[in-house]
Parts: sequence; structure tokens; C-alpha cells
Amino acid sequence: IEDFFQCFQISCQGATSITTFVVFLCDKIEPALSRAVFERTARDIAEDMKNKFPDFKSNRANLEVCILRYLAEQENFEYFKQYLTSPKQVFNSYIERRVKSHCLDGSSRLRMFLESSLESLYGNILSAVSLSTQIVKDKKDREDKISLWLDEFCGELAEVINLPRSELKGIEHQEVTDVEFLSSAIAKSLIDLRDRLMKELADADMSSFSRQPHTILAEHFSGCWEQCPFCGAVCTNTMQNHDGDHQLVFHRPQALTGFKWYGTDHFVIDICSSSVASDCSFRFHDYQPWTPYRTYRNAGPPVSTWRILPDSSMQAYWKWFVSHFRTQLEALYSQKFQGKGEIPYVWHRITKQEALSELERC
Repeated sequence: IEDFFQCFQISCQGATSITTFVVFLCDKIEPALSRAVFERTARDIAEDMKNKFPDFKSNRANLEVCILRYLAEQENFEYFKQYLTSPKQVFNSYIERRVKSHCLDGSSRLRMFLESSLESLYGNILSAVSLSTQIVKDKKDREDKISLWLDEFCGELAEVINLPRSELKGIEHQEVTDVEFLSSAIAKSLIDLRDRLMKELADADMSSFSRQPHTILAEHFSGCWEQCPFCGAVCTNTMQNHDGDHQLVFHRPQALTGFKWYGTDHFVIDICSSSVASDCSFRFHDYQPWTPYRTYRNAGPPVSTWRILPDSSMQAYWKWFVSHFRTQLEALYSQKFQGKGEIPYVWHRITKQEALSELERC
């Protein structure tokens, strides 16, 4: 009888140790798993957008064409004004709107993304439990089996879940000898943990992400956002803080930034890449001296940091835009398309579809 009670006491102590271990471990796993689910889902959504939508399959130049097409379709001058003054903000807003539309279109797509991430990570954890147990159970001579099990477990999960080994020091000295029974107890507890998280995910929305999917997607289109001092077009270099000059392929009518002919309230409709081949001069402020466009770099920063090659070709898109939104541009800058800034008749004949077709070809 005495031997029986002694064995029973040892058995109870072992069971208590395993319960303590499992509760502590799962309490640490749950928040780490929840964070990992949203982190993985954010990446998966961004990748899904890149694979399924033409807007995001290529580079920033292609995305800009998509945004300009969207702006033309909306025909809302306020949207255009924001694009001309804050292009990076408009790019990010466009990406965010497309991501939200994709995830919250009534098809429960967001929930499916989240549940898929949870199931995948849950599988990773079960696999780590099994592998750690297989490694440790054969080391019968080791007295630090639990510490070794935790080392293996955290190592297996290092690539998918942020579960620091240092946070588990409180249970590494638990008196657990039967690691296979421990493994079974953990697996059972993980089922309940997964079910709880699955219920929580049902109420998740885009605000649940600490790092938004659209932010991850936008990073794919990062680069230089400096705007031409004359026309406002954005530098096309794909590197921020890049070496060398800012440059781009197509400049725009300088009227888009409010440039006017001296002594008048008449817009300048020339593009800066044609002005640099002219005999005209410019200045940005009344207190500045005049600088010939041909030697524009002599004006110093910011124009001296730009490489503007002589080129008279102007995109039909901006001709259509100036013609279509003439009244709004005049009101915005309190200037007129008259005199040297009179809009050519041929610009008025350009249709929106013709402008978009040329834009996509370029």
C-alpha cells in the first residue's frame, strides 16, 4: 500500500507539472500566434493583389498609368488636384482603396485569408511539437529534457512565429519525464486555442492589422517622389535618395503648377523639356534673378538637381486634361489660358479615349 501511494503521489506531481507546463506554454503561444496570423495574412493579401490585378503586376510607371486612367474615368478635378500636388499620397490611397475593395467585397475574402493563415501556422506549431518530442524522447540520459524540448520547439518555429525562448524560462525546470504524454497534452490544448482564435477572427476587419496589407503592397512601388520644379511630374528613379540627377520621360504643361508669362495672368502651356531648348528665361519668385531655360541649372536647387533634356513631345493625356478642366485650372490659379497660353484648337479635339489609348501605349 505504501508503494502504491508513493507511485500515486509521483504520478500526481507529474500530471500537475504537465498541466502547469501546457497552460504556461499555450498562454505564450496564443498572442504570438494571433500576431503571426495577421502578419502572414497582410503579406498574403499583398502578394495576391500583385498576382491578380494588372495594376500591381509591374512597376510604378505601370501603376501610374492605371491611376491616371482612374482619374480620367472619374473626371473629378479635386482628385486631379490632389494627384498633382501630393502624388505619393494619391498612390497610397489608390492602393489602399483597391486592397479594401478586394478584401471587403462581401465575399468573406478577408476571413478566408485569415483562416488560411491560422490553419497553416497551427500546422507549423503541431509539427514543431512533434519534431521536438521525437528529438528529446531518445535522450534518456538527459536530465534537462524540458529545457532541451523548449530549445528545439522555439528553434523550429523561429521562421514563422516570434516566440522568444527567453519568455519560457519559467517552465524549463518543470519535473516532466514523459515527453510523449506532454506532447499529447499540448496538442489537445492547441485545438482549443485554435478554436478560440478562429472565433475571434470572425470579427476582424482591416483595422485589426498592425501593419496594413496596402502598406506592404505600396513598398513594392517605392522610389523617388521628387517633383519637377517646373511641371510637377514625378522623378521615375526607383530608388529613394538615389545618386545622380532626378529625371523622367514625359514632362507636362507648366500650367499645371501655375506658371504664367511675366507681366500677364496668362498660363504657360509649354512643357519644360521644350522650354530648355528655347530662348526664354524663368524665375520662381520676384526677388530672384532671371535664368535662361537653356542654363536652368545655374538657378541652383531644386532645378539644378534635375536632368531635363530638350524634347517637344507632349502626351495627349495632359492636352486633354488642360482642355477639359480649363475652367477649374483658371479658377485655381486665378489665371487665364489666353495670349501665349491660349489652348491650341487641336487640343480640344482630343477625346478622353484617345488620351488614354496613347497613355497605355507609352
